[in-house]
Order: sequence, then structure tokens, then C-alpha cells
Amino acid sequence: MRDGPRPGRYCFPVPWEIKAFSRSVGGLSPASVRAYSRDAERFAAWAGRGGAEGPADVDRITLRRYLAHLATRRYSKATISRTAASLRSYFGWCARRGLVGADPSARLSAPSPDSRLPRVLGHAELDHLMEAPPGSTNRASAQRDRRDDAVLELLYGSGIRVAELCGLDVDDVDLARRVVTVTGKGSKQRQVLIHERCAEAVRTWLDGPRSTMADGTGPAAALFYNQRRNRLGPRDVRRILDRRSPVPTHPHALRHTFATHLLDGGADLRVVQELLGHASLQTTQVYTHVSKERLLAVYSGTHPRA
Repeated sequence: MRDGPRPGRYCFPVPWEIKAFSRSVGGLSPASVRAYSRDAERFAAWAGRGGAEGPADVDRITLRRYLAHLATRRYSKATISRTAASLRSYFGWCARRGLVGADPSARLSAPSPDSRLPRVLGHAELDHLMEAPPGSTNRASAQRDRRDDAVLELLYGSGIRVAELCGLDVDDVDLARRVVTVTGKGSKQRQVLIHERCAEAVRTWLDGPRSTMADGTGPAAALFYNQRRNRLGPRDVRRILDRRSPVPTHPHALRHTFATHLLDGGADLRVVQELLGHASLQTTQVYTHVSKERLLAVYSGTHPRA
């Protein structure tokens, strides 16, 4: 099944004001802003082929037809759901700007994405991932290994998102208190705790490889650098997992594993919600289902009458 429409370049007359809409979207990550803008562009291109010259020519039926069009093209439910959210945001903005008389996207619904339990790493798999590779005589490889150790320990030790980790500055980390200040979705800040092993891995990176890599050519404040002395990015983190994990593993799996292991250990759900930075407790509750699945697997595999 296709993940989403293929990206393209579109040129629109002024009435659609896609660029102005893009500049107005606030409180979202840069990736979300790009996705919302692309979704609005693709809809405008589709509607334009049907004769619409601007948002004022769009009604609720047109929007529903577009979502149905995506479904017939076998786009995933997640893509269609996100597109509906993008169009609600765009036409809500158009209504506030007076570009439409009434918001045609009001109460526009879309199929809910398929609910999938997040993948959780087993203890053996986690140990293999976190275990540092044999010492390298190559200085660049040794520096990279110390950075990778700190990145993986932070992802699993604090449960922060990959984008949050990549956005960390040196001043965001208080190793003495073992606290990291994270800027999450909607530019909301929260403090997360890290354990001593995690703090030691970050300290080793800061005192050793990073201090030599901070040569003034890259961003001085960034906590992590890539090999080009730029701030570490999500793709760089994915490459770290590709080097360390024997099977394909997404970096977000470490966040899932962090939350599940806390709940398995008896942590309160609201504490986990706070640590993960979830605005809604309902988002955190998916991990209770994961824990139940794990308990069932253990019971089925160990009880003599199971």
C-alpha cells in the first residue's frame, strides 16, 4: 500500500495563498509544517484540475471526493487522516482570513489509522544494541562510537523523541542533577530524568570526542555532531541503529521500549505520560496494551496449563 502522494512542484495563482498558509502554521514541528503545506498544495492542484480557481470554489462535497480519491488510489489510512487534518487547518485559516464565506472542512472526517501496537525490544536485543563495539584503532571511528553510545543511552534512558534528541544543546543537559530539558511538540518544554549509566555515556562524549570536534565549523551549542560537524539529524540517528542493530530497528522503538519497561516495572501511567511529554493520557494508554501482550506471552510460555 502506498504511503502517500508523490511529491511534486505546483504553481498556484494568488487566491490559494499556500505560501502564506505555510508561514502561518505555528506550534508544529518543521516536518509537520512541510506535510501540511504539501497536503494543501496537492489538494489545490487536484481541485484546480476540476475547475476550482481558489478556496472559495471548494465545498464540503469536493473535500469528501478528494479523500475518496485518495482511498481509490490506495493511499494509507494514516495518509488520508493526516490529509484531512491538513485541509481542516488550511480551510480554517482561509475562513479566518476571509478567503471563504464558510469553512467547508468543518467536521470533515477521515478513516482512523490502523491501530498497531508499537514494537518493543526484548532484553537480549536491547543489550546487543546498547553494547559498545570492540575498541577501534581508528580515531574517527572511536569518536563515532562514543557518540553513538551517548545517543542510544539517551533515547532508551529518557524516552525522548528522535527530533527532541537532535535539537538538544549542551546547556540542556545537567549531568550533576541527571536532568535533561527537552523542547517537544508545540515548543513545549519538559524535564526528563536520566540514569547514571546514561549520564556517564553523555559525559564521556562531552569530555572527549565532542570537545575535539567543536572546532568552530559547526553549531557551537549542539550536543551531538555528525561526521561533517553539523548538528546530528534524524537520518544520522537511523544510521546509528542500522550499524548497531542486527535487525531493522526504528529509533522510535527505543521510546516504546522505555515506556513499556517502566509500566512493566510498576510505574504509574500518569508519570509515564509526563516523561513522554504526551498531551493526552489516551496516547500513553497504548503502552498498557503492550504490557498486557507481554504478560500474556510470558504466561502462555511458562504456565504448565496455558
